[in-house]
Amino acid sequence: MGTRILLIGCGKMGGALLHGWRADPSLGPFVTVEPGDGDAEFRGLAGVACVKRAADIPAAFAPDAIVVATKPQTMGEALPPYRTLAANALMLSIAAGRKLAFLESHLGAVAAIRAMPNTPAAIGRGISICVANARATPAHRDLATKLMAAVGEVGWVADEDLIDAVTAVSGSGPAYVFLLAETLAAAGVKAGLPAELAMRLARATVAGAGELLHRSPESAEQLRKNVTSPKGTTQAALDVLMAEDGLAPLLEKAVRAARDRGRELAG
Repeated sequence: MGTRILLIGCGKMGGALLHGWRADPSLGPFVTVEPGDGDAEFRGLAGVACVKRAADIPAAFAPDAIVVATKPQTMGEALPPYRTLAANALMLSIAAGRKLAFLESHLGAVAAIRAMPNTPAAIGRGISICVANARATPAHRDLATKLMAAVGEVGWVADEDLIDAVTAVSGSGPAYVFLLAETLAAAGVKAGLPAELAMRLARATVAGAGELLHRSPESAEQLRKNVTSPKGTTQAALDVLMAEDGLAPLLEKAVRAARDRGRELAG
């Protein structure tokens, strides 16, 4: 028997995590608590027990880690039934906006860790930033790293207040990139391209550039310079995007707005 994991909520992110965990023979068995149909693809699989509510968890199941992947707005009513189990397990929450103190207020003196993943976790290319409370031991941190590494990179911060900025950059960031593809395609249409071709070009360009950034040892700045010939077409476009009123101040404003909204939601 490996590390026993209780997954509360088996939606897109919870399901992505469970897919990754099942590929690691040192993890499992698993129990999922999902009132809807998010766990449908896991029902009947060896090592996975799917139940609808906390009361249906097998009595003999004592989890080493409880991973909370419910919607933030439902956590207040979802957590109390797990108070007894949480006393002897790592509590790992991936719910945005709910602080460690929130977990402690509903579960008592528990070892708790928050992780902020992002949607590329669905294809194993996410990044998660974690923060731990004072009761989390080095072993708990190692386990959290292992669990989140199932869907991508993992990093840590010591200051929980930084999680709001992390959310604004990486948590919300995929939406900014998708918007870039949308607006680049729209600009291509206005420049005379057929809509289908413009979107195909934008999609492949954004995806390809992202993969190059992922694989290359060079910095984003250097990769940009590599594409830019002096007085060429790219430079003409960058003169607009890098102007004082260009992309940098706009993105700074957007990230600040996302960070501040995260703080408001956290109370």
